[in-house]
Amino acid sequence: MLTEIIGYIASICMVLGYLPQTIQTIRTRSTDDIALGTFLLMAIGALFFCIQGYLLGNWPLFLCNLCTTAMSTIIFSIKMKNDYFSHKKPK
Repeated sequence: MLTEIIGYIASICMVLGYLPQTIQTIRTRSTDDIALGTFLLMAIGALFFCIQGYLLGNWPLFLCNLCTTAMSTIIFSIKMKNDYFSHKKPK
């Protein structure tokens, strides 16, 4: 029971940690100060933790990483669009 509570608290903190950056990126479409590799690796890592959570039946791990995978993917996609598809050179 205690481990589940700790898992849910950690999940909430992780999601809330990603949320401000995701909202800011969606609102401003500014990604100049975001490292492309960082959000690519974060999305891949979160995806694998999501799979692990599903396979283990660990719902806090699954749900948290489902949300962080989605948010990392959104930021990564906007970054790719800005740097490579908008005829703008990456910094």
